[in-house]
Parts: sequence; structure tokens; C-alpha cells
Amino acid sequence: MTEQSQLTEGTEPVETTEETSAARVEPAAPPAGAVREAPSAPEADAARQADAAPEPGTLAETETAPAPEPEPVVPPPPAPPRDRRVLRAVLRWTAAVVVCAAVGTAAAYGVTRVERTDLPGLATASDGRWDYPELVRPPLPAGRPGPFAEENKAGAHYADLRALLLPAPAGATEDKALRGTDGWLPTRTFLAEFAEAKARSEIGGKLADDGLRHIAARGWTTPDGTHTRVYLLQFGTAELVVGQAFAAFVSSNTPVYQLRDTAASAFDDEFPVEAALDGVERTSYTEIQPYGAEQVRQAYLAAGDVLAVVIQSRKGGAAAVPFQQTVVLQGQLLS
Repeated sequence: MTEQSQLTEGTEPVETTEETSAARVEPAAPPAGAVREAPSAPEADAARQADAAPEPGTLAETETAPAPEPEPVVPPPPAPPRDRRVLRAVLRWTAAVVVCAAVGTAAAYGVTRVERTDLPGLATASDGRWDYPELVRPPLPAGRPGPFAEENKAGAHYADLRALLLPAPAGATEDKALRGTDGWLPTRTFLAEFAEAKARSEIGGKLADDGLRHIAARGWTTPDGTHTRVYLLQFGTAELVVGQAFAAFVSSNTPVYQLRDTAASAFDDEFPVEAALDGVERTSYTEIQPYGAEQVRQAYLAAGDVLAVVIQSRKGGAAAVPFQQTVVLQGQLLS
């Protein structure tokens, strides 16, 4: 080997002397990546043996450098079970179904409670009520009280009796025979409603004795063939109506006098109790089977100084609903 100094990166040069030249100097371990000179054959064996046992903490150049430790693999975050947009859509549809079910139930309950006439276009059969115009009580004369006012001891109706008649429903044809003269009906026209001549005579006498003042009447026929007659008989006081006139026509089970074209009539126990009006007494009857060509219904109302008589007849059977409706509305006008 030549006596020269070997330079390694980061080392100082070494001076050569006689003492050091004679001695074998082991070269410093080259830095990683440096190429060292190839030794002679004897030295190569020793070198191979030396290389076979590398110093602790060093790697022989003949050994394969270990593969760099792989970076830890971070697993991707678990995918959500479902896309959130899909989940939100599912929740919205679920909520919509629940709301629709609740609304449908509420709506079904609501339809069973609401009046049929409040549901235009509903494909269900009518319950038979008639379409009456808006009812308006006539004005009272100045300083006059209503029939049920506390200061009105006689229970008098000071409004025009003719204006207290129930108007005809929509589509009805008026019965001109009940117009009378200036709206006042002769007593004999009212008496013609009763079947027997003896009954007509008796009733006429009682009406005169009870102080009948006048009669207002209105009649009509609806498209279904129902014939309606309404009579308002006015007396001097409410006491005369309740104690005399009303009692002359009604009894507990059957009417006192039989109407024309009727067989037998009985108390109408199907009339709703809830339809009662404060201050108005009411008794109604319906013709029972077997009846003739027409069935007849009749009602008597005592309202202050007025006795109201409502009669309906129809071939094949008079419907209960329009009859009850007519009686209640006439009572409201008189109350």
C-alpha cells in the first residue's frame, strides 16, 4: 500500500512518519455510500472474515440493507351505512306518511261531524234538508219588546205577523190559495184542513171564544211532491194560547182532531229533543201505517200569543227531516 493519507469526509489528514509507516494502519470505516479499495488476496480473506462479523451497530456493505419500515397504513374511515341524503329523504317520506295518516284520521272524524251542506261536491246522498233562505226577524215597532221579554207580560208579538211566516225553500212552488186577502187568511180556509164537519164547527167555535184575532198562512210544494202548509193564529195573550188554543188541539198520544186524508196519527217520538226552543211548546204527530195515498205529519207550537200549525203531506210518505227542519225554523222566527 502506498503511504499516503486517506481522506474521509469530516476527518483531519494524518502525517506519515517512520514509525507509523512500518505499522499497518487500519483504514477508518468509510462513510455510508463510500467505495473502498479492494484488498489483496491474503488481506481479502481476512477482510472477508472480518466482514462476516461486523461490529455491533454497523452493517456490512455486502449485506442487503433492510427495506425501510413501511409507513403505517391508516384504514379509511368506515363508510356511512347509507348516504345521508337518502336517509334524510327516507325520514321525510316517513314523516309525511305519518302526518297523512293522522290528517286522514282527523279528516275522517271531521267529515262524520260536519254538516253535509258544508261539504259542497261531496258524493253522498243528501239527508233531505231543504235550502231555506236566510231568516231575518222583522223589526219591532219603536219601544216595543220581544214576545219573551220580561216586561212583555202578554207575550205579544208586536211585529207584523205576516212577516213572521217561514219563507218557502229554494225550488218550491207557492200555494197561492193560502195567500188570503192582504196576507190574512179566512178562518174557514184553515178549518178546511180537518176531516169531519163536526170537528170544523167545534174548532171554529173555540177559536172565536178564545179571541182569535187573525190568521197568516203560507204554503208551497217542493219538487219531491211534499206539500207544506204553515198557519199562524194570533190571540190576545200568551195565556190564552197555552191554556186554551194549544190545549184544544193536542193530547198525550194522538191529536184531538183528525186532519183530512188521514187515518190514524200518533205522537212523533222521533222528533229530536235537542231541537226544543226556550219558551216554545211543541207537540208533533205522524200518520202511522197503513196510511192512504199520502202520509201526513203535523205539529203545533205555542209561542207567546201565537199558535203555529205546520202540516206536511206527501204521496208514499212524508220525510221526517224536512218536516222537523220546517217546524224548528218556524219556531225560531216566533221566539
